[in-house]
Amino acid sequence: MEDCIFCKIVSGEIPSNKIHESDHVYAFMDISPISKGHCLFIPKVHAEKMHEVADETLSEILIMIKQVINAGVFENYNVLQNNGIIAHQEVKHAHWHLIPKEHSDEGLKLEWKPNKEIEQTRIADKIRANLLFEFE
Repeated sequence: MEDCIFCKIVSGEIPSNKIHESDHVYAFMDISPISKGHCLFIPKVHAEKMHEVADETLSEILIMIKQVINAGVFENYNVLQNNGIIAHQEVKHAHWHLIPKEHSDEGLKLEWKPNKEIEQTRIADKIRANLLFEFE
């Protein structure tokens, strides 16, 4: 994608503090970190949202995140992945944040507001009817 900052990082047009690179995934330190060790994982092939990323690449991203967690010896951390503007996605290239937390007052802070009035049965039925595979 021509104007995508992450595609430019992958191509080398924009420098980055690379952690690791494979044939499908690129990992680098976030330039606006919210904690020590905050880094990003992106597919090399442009995809705006997670469901557009190849399954093989998705698997590799999660494995790479796990390896970086172990290498960084991060005991507490968040893994964040947003899809779409109202879900807080700022860069329109699928990406995963690894956000280590050493203290409760740093890193990602969440506000969780459960809504007990939402009926989940109908959407669960729709999901099950449209799945492309069976759960065992």
